[in-house]
Amino acid sequence: MNLRDRIPSFMQNARFRILAIVIVGLSLLGLGLAFYINLIIGCIMFVLVLIAGLFSMRTLRYLGEETSRYISDLSFRVDRAEQDATIDMPLGILIYSEQNRIEWVNPFLQQFLGDKQVLGRSIEDVDEELATLINDHQDDQKSSRVKWGNNEFDLTISKEQRSVYLMDVTRYAEIEHNYAEHQIVIGQISLDNFDEITQSMSDSEVSNLNNFVTNQIADWAQEFGIYLRRIDADHFFIIMYNESLGRIEKDNFKLLDTIREATSKQNSPVTLSVGIAYGDSDLNKLANVSQSNLDLALGRGGDQVVVRAEDKQARFYGGKTNPMEKRTRVRARMISHAVQDLMGQADQVFVMGHAHIDLDSLGASLGIRRIAQMNNKQCWIVLDQGGMHSDVQRLVEALNKNDEIKDSIITSEEALEKVTEQSLLVMVDHSKKSITMAPDLFDRLSERVIIIDHHRRGTEFPENPVLVYNESYASSTCELITEMFEYQSHDGEPIQPIEATGMLAGIEVDTKSFTERTGTRTFDAASYLRSVGADEDQIRAMLKESVDSYLQRNHLIESVEFIDNKYAICVGEEEREYDPVIAAQAADSLLQISNVEASFAITRRSEDSVGISARSAGKESVQILMEEMGGGGHLAMAATQIKDVSVGQAKEQLVQLLTKPEEQEEE
Repeated sequence: MNLRDRIPSFMQNARFRILAIVIVGLSLLGLGLAFYINLIIGCIMFVLVLIAGLFSMRTLRYLGEETSRYISDLSFRVDRAEQDATIDMPLGILIYSEQNRIEWVNPFLQQFLGDKQVLGRSIEDVDEELATLINDHQDDQKSSRVKWGNNEFDLTISKEQRSVYLMDVTRYAEIEHNYAEHQIVIGQISLDNFDEITQSMSDSEVSNLNNFVTNQIADWAQEFGIYLRRIDADHFFIIMYNESLGRIEKDNFKLLDTIREATSKQNSPVTLSVGIAYGDSDLNKLANVSQSNLDLALGRGGDQVVVRAEDKQARFYGGKTNPMEKRTRVRARMISHAVQDLMGQADQVFVMGHAHIDLDSLGASLGIRRIAQMNNKQCWIVLDQGGMHSDVQRLVEALNKNDEIKDSIITSEEALEKVTEQSLLVMVDHSKKSITMAPDLFDRLSERVIIIDHHRRGTEFPENPVLVYNESYASSTCELITEMFEYQSHDGEPIQPIEATGMLAGIEVDTKSFTERTGTRTFDAASYLRSVGADEDQIRAMLKESVDSYLQRNHLIESVEFIDNKYAICVGEEEREYDPVIAAQAADSLLQISNVEASFAITRRSEDSVGISARSAGKESVQILMEEMGGGGHLAMAATQIKDVSVGQAKEQLVQLLTKPEEQEEE
């Protein structure tokens, strides 16, 4: 027996030893002082210390023994509880060997494996589905929700201990599922063009059309378990559960196609726009978001559905037809008067187009400047004159010959110096901050912004513009602004020939010399501009290509590849930067090839971005494709820019999107 074994158990504790040493030390010090003072007192103190010491040792020994007994009993109970839990609690436990053979399972897990003998057999032989789950999740750091058989489990795997833990959460998963499926969804349906179509109809024809459309919507609502309430002649309100929304999305909102195709056969094509909101328990918020989604659907041209939760990415359905031209100019007059009022409240006006400015953007800026002049307001055109295409450069050179217009063209830095809190900003031919000419100027005037655009409205849209004029039926922004001149004050100087020339050039470029996206109002706008001095000869000279641009475009076309015999893709050189206009012209040229439904030109635009110009013959919606890649545009004309990718990677992303529908069908 060593010295440590002879020491009482309670003294083996370091804290007890220190306490004992301190007490003994104090006792010896007290005895020494007592004997020093008086021998009798010293003897009495010695007896008292001895008695106290013996009592303390017995007490400490008793405490130590009781503590040991308690710990021993507690350890036994914990071990027993662990054993009982391992065997009885609703947690499946499986221990396996290095060869993936089952070494032990607890009774709870055994019931999911049936009556078969499992010990010593490989997991895959016992249950292939379980083996797959373990193999797929063995490296997970946290528990994973998995479905095994008819049950759902939280699966945790300890790879080092080669043990698997399965917590049955089927009941709670059902509760979560039911909660998610029964969340409230609110939507609004608008008949896009009901008023225009019914204007020339007789009462009986209007009644028949109204009954047909209403019955179709009512049948659709009944099929999917939707509460439907008509608010007015062309507006419906719907309430449903999330489960119904899921089924409708799987159906791809075929109601839009059903009504459009049926009414088209009757020469009265009615289209629907739908805004649907979900994902919030606040009904007021859902109603507001659904209205916002409906506005987005209408702003994108109608005939489509926007499904979106607040602060989430929108999902689009439909939108596969070109927007129809509106038959009245009431909205143009209202917008024109609203612009006039807002300019009257401002001390000065700033107008800017998008980066990589084109003729439509610059022509629209000239039109807004002239409207501001008619209202006796100073208007500054914010223009970055670096990297402009040849046609824009020629227009700017012509503008510089007019001192008044030349002095009103400023850089974004100069605009930031001139801007005040009472200034007004007009964004033309775009509605995205990410592509605007001067993002800092937009930030300064974000609460005082007018947006005039003809592109389909996207999700990246300013939150609080004071006025929005977004008409995707229009051929160009210049067309929209030209219509506004009729309703402006003519006290100021009328539009000048060079301004009319720039605006007409913008219309011609966006319509490809009036061959695409033109309506009666397009020709009315062009006729007005010609009447006030627009020069066609100057436009033709402006649009002439340089030799370098011509060669670059042909070089791009030479690289053409075909996907499924209906998609044409040309790709520029990796290290060479191409002008966006050249890429767009190349895509336009490829569209002339027989059987090509959509064309794409992929080129490097800058050191860190690659651009894709997309064109469609009408059957394919390139807008939806480009939106999936972060861009936007129209059904037949769209584009995007992708940051930090190579030209080859951008092409690969595009090809994956083009082939995705076929892959899904094969599955």
